[in-house]
Amino acid sequence: MSGEFFPGFDGARLALHRMGSGRPLVMLHGLFSNAEMNWVKWGHARLLADAGFECLMPDLRAHGLSEAPHDPAAYPDDVLAKDLAALVAHLGLTDYDLCGFSLGARTSVRGVIAGLRPRKLVLGGMGLEGLAGWTERGAFFIDAIDRFDAVKHGDPAFPAVSFMKTMQVDRVAARLLLQTFADTPPEALAAITMPTLIVNGDQDRDNGDPAALTARLPNAVQAIVPGTHMSCVTKPDLGQAIRDFLLG
Repeated sequence: MSGEFFPGFDGARLALHRMGSGRPLVMLHGLFSNAEMNWVKWGHARLLADAGFECLMPDLRAHGLSEAPHDPAAYPDDVLAKDLAALVAHLGLTDYDLCGFSLGARTSVRGVIAGLRPRKLVLGGMGLEGLAGWTERGAFFIDAIDRFDAVKHGDPAFPAVSFMKTMQVDRVAARLLLQTFADTPPEALAAITMPTLIVNGDQDRDNGDPAALTARLPNAVQAIVPGTHMSCVTKPDLGQAIRDFLLG
């Protein structure tokens, strides 16, 4: 794997990790995670690289090795979709695939609605409510940040706080980032016309109903893999489902 940096939409210094050579595949990680944790550690990037893809894995703004500014001006609406468009332009991608998990899936959807046109799209850990009802979900995470030091075992926010501690999340930057997301009206999903895979753990409803999301998209199929929202990422089935869809 190799690493480099690229300029975000506003010139912010964002990290990009590469693995493999072949067909470009942009892979976006989940909230409070990074490319290493989501895609590399559990072998998904290696599996896809071995299948003939160049895995292009950015650390999203305020995550991983990427810049985490504390200036509110660095967080306009849909900032991550703007950074995604900046990455596609920076790399000169015209024929590529796009894959996102959880926040990465939401960012991918917003990017496509804004005009990106990957050949195929993979949305992992996502349901209809995670797009159309994001406001409530975002408020949950903002509350977890605001109560960070008071959250104890048994609190619904405890898993999120524990993960933030593990990942050493910059909470100031993360809170600013969470305020940049808006709900995606279900009717806007009609713009997602490319072949799309909705893939979720069999115990994952963190972002709502994946079947409802699949039904809303013009050209989508659904795959179910073992695990919860967090644990499905640790199992090889997720990478295998992505590979099989992209090669199909």
